[in-house]
Parts: sequence; C-alpha cells; structure tokens
Amino acid sequence: PAKFVAAADCRYNPVHPFTRLSVMQAIDYCRQKAAESGSSFLAGFRFLPERQNQAMTVLYAFCRELDDVVDDCSDAQVAQTTLNWWRVDLAKVFNGEMPEHPVNQALRAIVADFSLPHDELAAIIDGMQMDLEQARYSDFENLKLYCHRVAGVVGRLIARILGFSNPKTLDYADKMGLALQLTNIIRDVGEDARRGRIYLPVDELQRFSVPAQTVIAGKATPEFAALMAFQIERAKQIYREAVAVLPPEDKRSQRVGLIMGSIYYALLKEIERDGAQNVLSYKVAIPGPRKKRIALKTWLFGFKP
Repeated sequence: PAKFVAAADCRYNPVHPFTRLSVMQAIDYCRQKAAESGSSFLAGFRFLPERQNQAMTVLYAFCRELDDVVDDCSDAQVAQTTLNWWRVDLAKVFNGEMPEHPVNQALRAIVADFSLPHDELAAIIDGMQMDLEQARYSDFENLKLYCHRVAGVVGRLIARILGFSNPKTLDYADKMGLALQLTNIIRDVGEDARRGRIYLPVDELQRFSVPAQTVIAGKATPEFAALMAFQIERAKQIYREAVAVLPPEDKRSQRVGLIMGSIYYALLKEIERDGAQNVLSYKVAIPGPRKKRIALKTWLFGFKP
C-alpha cells in the first residue's frame, strides 16, 4: 500500500502517487492517527457499533491531520499551501475522484452512509485558515465563529454519525462543540501563548485589566485569575445550555457525544479546583481510568452539568 510521509515543509506526499488503498487500510491509518493522540474524544467510541466507531475514528483523524498542519508548520505560506491542497483533495471525496490522502480515502467510504455534508467538512479547513490569519479575537462573537468552524461543525458531524430524529439535535451538537472548544482554549492558554496565540477575547482581557503581554509572559496575576474564573463559568453555562437543547427523543442515540461533554466538563472543573491561573504553567489532564469511569457513568445515567 502507499505510505504517506510528512515532508520537511509539512506537506503530506504519497510515496507512490495516486495509489488506492483498500477501505480497511485507509481506516487502519485513521485508527493509528487517532490512537497516537490519546484524546478524551476516544473514550466514548468503545460503546459504538463497529460501523459508527469507524466513522468517528475517520472524522477524528481528519480533524487531527488538519490541526497538525497549523501546529507543525513553522512557515505560514507552506501551511497555506497545505490547507489549499486539503481543500482540493477533500473535494475529490464528493465529486467521484479518488483522493490522495488515506484519511480522505476513508472519508470517501463513509460520507454517503452518514450523510456528511461537504460544506461542514470544508468549514473545518476554514477554521484552520483562521489560525493562520489571526492570533487574536476581538470579542466573544468573533471567537464563536472560530469555535463553530473548528468544533461546532465537528459536533454536527458527530451527531449525524450517531443518528438523530429531531433537527434541533444539530443545534445541541453545535453548542456542545462550542463548550468543548472553550474548554480546550481554557486548558491550553499557556501552551497557546508560547506559540504567540491568545484565544481569550481582547475586549475581555481589557475588561479584567490583563495586558496581552502578561499572558505571553506567563504571569499569573490576580486579574488573570479573575479573567479565567469568568471563562470557566461561561463555559459551564454553555454545557448546561447544550444539554437543555438536546431533544429527549435523541438523548439515547447521542450518548457518545454526551460522554465527550461529560469528560470535558470534568476537566473544566478540575482546572477550576487546581487554580485556573495555573493554565499558564501547565496543562491539566484527566487520567485514563477516570475517563473510563466517567464514560460508563454517563452511558448509564446521562450527563447533568
């Protein structure tokens, strides 16, 4: 089978161009990509039937590959060229051509089965584009657009894979994606700042008297602690709003999404207990065994933030 390698310029190039992998070879590539991440998102997959498990793994690998383009490319022009290549290769999934990348080859095998729209998958690339174009967000509305593209549409795609009967479930999925992404932003403030990015809205930094340079320098001032307490409380409220929006008839089918929400909500509370100002110094994580316990509890009893 064709092997894909990360070139020095971060573009992904097939050793044997246009070699078609079997569906299972492409899905195995996605499984390896997902397993390497150790993400909390994987905890709920174990409860799914094989067909849905495969689709979720492929979607996660697609998101992971795109995220790596922005995080791993030091040259913005190279990253831009790579995202453009991904747009072209993704289009092949929907126009009858054979994509080059194994993740897109795996996507080609599942998009029709789960009615995954091209525009939602393309929106994820648009979100990565925003990371190339800006390192600050003027206000929460501006940040919400970014969160919609990198997480809200992912939530909608997950909801489609899991299945739903009420269209309002897509609104739940979008809002849950926002809550998850805000949790990521809170957890990663320090790491992002070291990369020159601050996702906390500029007007909120100003409201709490936290200069951007304070965040970049990693100074955990009382003002920064107050700012982070505000971020955490807003994220908690969005989790509550998301669960409230989910139609009762779809709660059972959407349990895996609720597991993800439950694990990330636990992470948010752990950050709060640890001291939110400490996100400047290190990342808080939920241990694997605890994730499994949370997943089982949520599967049996639901998620009540």
